[in-house]
Amino acid sequence: MPQNTPAVAQQWVDLAPDLRGYLAHPDDGRPHPAVLVFIEAFGVNSHFQKLAARLAGAGFTALVPDLYHGRVFDYSDSANAIAHLRTLNDEQVMDEATSSLDFLAKHASAGEAVGVLGFCMGGRYAFLANAALTTRIRTAVSFYGGGIAPEQDAAGRKPLLDRVPEMQTPLLLQYGSADKSIHPDEHARIVEALGGAGKRYSMDLYPGAGHGFFCDDRPSYDAAAAAQGWQRTLGFFRQYLGE
Repeated sequence: MPQNTPAVAQQWVDLAPDLRGYLAHPDDGRPHPAVLVFIEAFGVNSHFQKLAARLAGAGFTALVPDLYHGRVFDYSDSANAIAHLRTLNDEQVMDEATSSLDFLAKHASAGEAVGVLGFCMGGRYAFLANAALTTRIRTAVSFYGGGIAPEQDAAGRKPLLDRVPEMQTPLLLQYGSADKSIHPDEHARIVEALGGAGKRYSMDLYPGAGHGFFCDDRPSYDAAAAAQGWQRTLGFFRQYLGE
């Protein structure tokens, strides 16, 4: 372990009577800026547990709510993962995110500053949280969030551009140019909506990277793009949440 990397505590915790989450934080007894992490469509698998620990190693308290309530799908089983995604309700997910924020507000490892981070399905929820929970967070980072502004969403989800006026916190969007599920015209609609509403945002496009490029457990993993995206994410959180 690098000398400057803090020891990390990690465990499953109860967030509400019917909701648990995976918590990781520096094991030093002090409060740290917190990050609420929204999962991909495959559940709270080992990748997201490692991601929580990685955020903790970088000095943040990370909490991953189990939006799938114990269900985990293999990355090769996208059909069943997407079928389960279709059962989720935006209002319920934001309610569960609120329970997660309530937990962080009371936990000794979490300071007052909280950001949200999401990937794929969770990238859409990070975008939505920046509107629905905007008074409780300070920033949001979305990796390849599908279903934000499609002409027609394959999973039947409602586009989110009508929520843009509610947003009050800075937003970072990260996409791969070779993502076959999120096309450049969708990027353009998002930019037009955010820019037209005078919102503070940044959008990064990684040449040649496909959907899921950040996850080293997926065939689409792109090491260079993932490394750049990670550094951009840490920089964004440190800018708006503090060290």
